[in-house]
Amino acid sequence: MKTKHLFFSFLFFILCIKSFSQNATAKVAGIVLDENNKPIENVNVSYLSKSSVTDKNGFYTITVPANQKVVLVFTHVALKNITATLQLKPNEEFEYHIVMSDKAEQLSDVVITSSRRRVQGITSIEPEVIRKNPSAMPGIESVLKVLPGVNSNSELSSQYSVRGGNYDENLVYVNEIEVYRPFLVRSGQQEGLSFTNTDMVKNIDFSAGGFQAKFGDKLSSVLDITYRQPKKFALAAEASFLGGSVTADLVSKNKKWSSITGVRYRDNSLLVNSQETQTNFRPTFMDVQSIVNFTPNDKWNFSFLGNASRNVYNYQPLTRQTNFGTIDEPIALQVFYEGQENDKYETLFGAFKTVFNADENNTYKFISSVYHTKEQEYFDIYAAYFLGEVDTNIGSDTVGEVTFSQGVGTQLNHARNDLDALFFNAEIKGVHQINNKKHQIDWGFKYTRENIRDRIVEWEVIDSAGFSINPPNLDFQGNDQPYNPYVGPLVPYQNVRATNFIDINRLSGYAQWSFKDQIGSTDYWFNFGVRAHNWKVTGDNISSSKNQTTFSPRAQLTLKPNWEKDMIFRFAVGYYHQPPLYRELRDLNGVVNPNVKAQQSIHFVLSNDYNFKMNNRPFKLVTEAYYKSMDDVNTYTLENVRIRYRANNDATAYAQGLDMRLNGAFVPGTESWLSFGYMKTEENQNGRGNIARPTDQRLKFGLLFQDYMPNLPSMKLYMNLVYNTGLPGGSPSYADVYTYQSRLRDYRRADVGFSYVLTEKNTERPDGHWLKRFEDLSFGFEIFNIFNNQNAITNTWVRDVYTKTQYGIPNYMTTRVFNLKLSVKL
Repeated sequence: MKTKHLFFSFLFFILCIKSFSQNATAKVAGIVLDENNKPIENVNVSYLSKSSVTDKNGFYTITVPANQKVVLVFTHVALKNITATLQLKPNEEFEYHIVMSDKAEQLSDVVITSSRRRVQGITSIEPEVIRKNPSAMPGIESVLKVLPGVNSNSELSSQYSVRGGNYDENLVYVNEIEVYRPFLVRSGQQEGLSFTNTDMVKNIDFSAGGFQAKFGDKLSSVLDITYRQPKKFALAAEASFLGGSVTADLVSKNKKWSSITGVRYRDNSLLVNSQETQTNFRPTFMDVQSIVNFTPNDKWNFSFLGNASRNVYNYQPLTRQTNFGTIDEPIALQVFYEGQENDKYETLFGAFKTVFNADENNTYKFISSVYHTKEQEYFDIYAAYFLGEVDTNIGSDTVGEVTFSQGVGTQLNHARNDLDALFFNAEIKGVHQINNKKHQIDWGFKYTRENIRDRIVEWEVIDSAGFSINPPNLDFQGNDQPYNPYVGPLVPYQNVRATNFIDINRLSGYAQWSFKDQIGSTDYWFNFGVRAHNWKVTGDNISSSKNQTTFSPRAQLTLKPNWEKDMIFRFAVGYYHQPPLYRELRDLNGVVNPNVKAQQSIHFVLSNDYNFKMNNRPFKLVTEAYYKSMDDVNTYTLENVRIRYRANNDATAYAQGLDMRLNGAFVPGTESWLSFGYMKTEENQNGRGNIARPTDQRLKFGLLFQDYMPNLPSMKLYMNLVYNTGLPGGSPSYADVYTYQSRLRDYRRADVGFSYVLTEKNTERPDGHWLKRFEDLSFGFEIFNIFNNQNAITNTWVRDVYTKTQYGIPNYMTTRVFNLKLSVKL
């Protein structure tokens, strides 16, 4: 109740503000570099009668009028001119860095979007940073994991958690179209390729909380990706030991038609073979993605986005030995396997989008999409294990081997899981700007139909020291083997069998109002909106389904004082609901509960954005404090990346923390990041007290660093470093989570990439040189997990037959791996 009073008091205060506007100026600042990324002194930067000159570090600053088009001209006695057209808002400080050469003059229309993203608390990531970032799982997600508040302990997975949420709580849009991930994936090494093709990307925006009402119904974050619209023919290709890709840009002669098509292939054998489990294994993944644009005139734009992917995962484990315990009492788990696993994930996705620009102030959009996935998960794996002490005597014939067994047993896992899901979406949106664009109204309505056909058949038989182990929930008295024969029922230790045919119909919509003005000399920007979502679950054997509706009001306020220091303050508050998808409706036994409620979270976010100069180079420090209070929480167990819900809304939870990110030109001409995050999240199930949630990652440090050799600028260096404190080790899905509160070891990983760019000095080469035909040609060498750290993602639980103790055996990820890469762009 207090939270609601606070929210509406805040809204009342904002709506009562008396606003007025005044004419103002804006400031442009940046660094001018040459083609070798060295600063250029004495470059004249002018607009009409105003001018500025770069210093010895290449830095300049100039004041220009706001709210009108400004043409900046960069001139130097030995270099060709550069002309840039831009339009800034009052009191805005815009960073604009350029590279000058002695070749043809350059004309540039600058699209000013940084101010909008800044006031909304959105992190923008350059696509080029992602393409160059060394990572075992390349793509946008690999860079997100360096950001504060974003965590993942699996280098083989594209999944990530944000500020205490799980993998299912993150929205992902491509060209305003929501995309989905497979349902049955259990392990990161099964995932293959992320949906987003990095070579097709233009803009990447990310919000870790407190986002606007126009974004959908999830609890944690929004990743908003925009694909580019090509202007000319281009061809890009990449090849490495992990696979390859080819991307082609096509444009018609009349410029009305354009398309980008990308084909990607991935083979994770190099990474998987570095794990402890020895296998006969060659996982392969392939997808084709294409976007076609048609722009008949200035008012209409039509586009189609299509994607087809096929992931084949054939897995035959052979042996595994995991050493753990302490130096004084080393313990090892030694496993011998028989059997195999055959998984297949096939998805088809198509989306049609129409944009109608009625006039300068009114835009309408229609979006429809279809997503179809067919997934199968078949395995029969028999494992015989020995749990015991390790011989540590150097020189012994059995050094490193298990010499005394504390536990001997076998385990047989079986699954025949099939899922067929078809999603259909239709949505209409509108954007209206009023009163010289001071006000903006956004609205939208969406219909979704989800059809799921799911069969789950899983069972596990455990034998320890020759005795079949009954499940802990079997109520049978009198089992005192081996003294007396057991005459009770023989049942699997785990047995999950269910068939579900269900339909979910959803209606959702939003309306939001944005307003910008001034209070005295302070600029402010305000946004208020509300979302509504109605859904009902129907299907075979479902008769008691309820029609449920949620409302989610949200507000943001941003202030920019007229200070000498360039600072922005932002406060966001709002209700966030997550109506359950199919996976959240299915409990640990595979039974669907159609009346699972939407999880609810109230976000409070307070942030500061500070732009400053250090060594005459631009930097930005963003600090955010947040608190999330959660009700009707649908608790879950986490095994690798598979989430299984209890589907009972029996818990409350909270998450609180502090995120800090410093980014800027640590090296002239490059951008690097340094991130820090503190977070604590706990849940309370049925009033039993607070315990750590599976995503309770207390401390996080991240570094993304770029550099080049001053005497050899063609040689580039890229480093990706992450340190996370250990996550809770999880618990078996059948167990009481309150009795399993151990933590995994800290996660430490560093990936390094070196790239030699042959086309770095193309402007200095004569016409007709063979390298002139390439826009980019580079060779790369990458070292994944350069320090060879052993990182665990979850535990395997093994019973000691003597002490009846269950040991959590870490499931370690990949070791050090080397990779070569070739990149070509025409």
